[in-house]
Amino acid sequence: MKKFPASLLFILIVSLFSSFSDSEGKVYIDIHSPSSIRFPILVPRFKNIENRQDKKNISIKMPLVISSNLEFSGLFKIIDSSAIDDSYLEGLTSDKIKWDILSIVGAEAVVTGGFRIKEFNKLNVELRVFDAVQGRFITGKRYEGEIDDYRLMAHRFSNEIFEKLTGEKAIFDTKIAFVKNSAGTKNIFIMDYDGYNSKQITYYSSLTISPEWSPDGKKIAFTSYKDGNPDLYIKNIYKGGVKKISRKQGINIAPSWSPDGKKIALTLSLNNGNSEIYVITVKNGALERMTRNWATDVSPAWSPDGGKIVFVSSRSGTPQIYRLNVKTGKIKRLTYKGNYNTSPSWSPLGDKIAYTGLTDGKFNIHIIGSDGQYIQQLTYEQGNNEDPAWSPDGRFLTFSSNRSGHKEIYIMRADGTGQKKITHGKGEKSDPVWSPFINK
Repeated sequence: MKKFPASLLFILIVSLFSSFSDSEGKVYIDIHSPSSIRFPILVPRFKNIENRQDKKNISIKMPLVISSNLEFSGLFKIIDSSAIDDSYLEGLTSDKIKWDILSIVGAEAVVTGGFRIKEFNKLNVELRVFDAVQGRFITGKRYEGEIDDYRLMAHRFSNEIFEKLTGEKAIFDTKIAFVKNSAGTKNIFIMDYDGYNSKQITYYSSLTISPEWSPDGKKIAFTSYKDGNPDLYIKNIYKGGVKKISRKQGINIAPSWSPDGKKIALTLSLNNGNSEIYVITVKNGALERMTRNWATDVSPAWSPDGGKIVFVSSRSGTPQIYRLNVKTGKIKRLTYKGNYNTSPSWSPLGDKIAYTGLTDGKFNIHIIGSDGQYIQQLTYEQGNNEDPAWSPDGRFLTFSSNRSGHKEIYIMRADGTGQKKITHGKGEKSDPVWSPFINK
């Protein structure tokens, strides 16, 4: 059995061996304000402290990763540093920074970085961020690791910047799992949230679909035909082991973990071949039937409080999204607009549900209030857009789209802005799902 590549284990690959003392907590950006102006920040070239040959171009690539992360958040405006002479941007500490120059270009914060390239492809990085208006230190970190881990170091420090300036957690070191179709087979891959460092984690000569992260980010549930039937499996990402947890006759598809990680909602066809929603207990395989209807019931998605499940049913004549109260069994229809709505994904904030809806002959991403009272279309007139899944902070979505000619994975902000393709190359990509926050 192939084990998960060490470079993608959800541990602190770059060793955080010290942290500068943080300044008093001040929230610079209110992410809940609808009228907030993008916060201007300068992220200049990083300094090669010992001038050893920078073959990986760390001095430019690391600040570019940080800039890209912050800009995608929709909260930051990246100040172009090309108009400033490099001699003004070489300082790493407060006493070396030319504060008057920063005020001229309009920066309200500045990131400084220095690095040392060591023997055996080791990299030491020292990063700081300052309040450019008050000339005040905000936070800083030192990282040590393999030189190829520079992107992870940049993602981790992007998190630090975001969290210190907003008071909220950041998603820049999270992962996205997805399905890739290649040579007639489908397997599961994992990549950084921005599409880099893609790694294959299943190697079956069959169809393997519907990945779903466990709440602790250590396992992925999925459906595979590797043994001839669409059965449900769980893969341990750390150890590489795979366990079959549901092999009922017929389909065992579309897993969704309960928030406590003890149960999985899925679709089974035990009732004379009719698809219904069930809940299976991971530890002992005990089943609980959740729906009882002549129609097709599929694609369950658990609410973040564990009290409800949304799913797709044809009981009204066309696929629509319904909400099930787990305790009482009461079911409410949520979608009425459009005659084909599917693939629901419940926001981790609990207030919204993303789904795929057929509009004007094309599939597009929509969101609806969890009470069914609010609908917003997020994608328009760019091919078919499907398989929405939320980031762990509820501020972003990933989805698949064929707008480029074949299916690729995209990300966007939850209001539909900032749509960005993050996969490239051969093979159709689909079924993206965002990981939980990474435990550092």
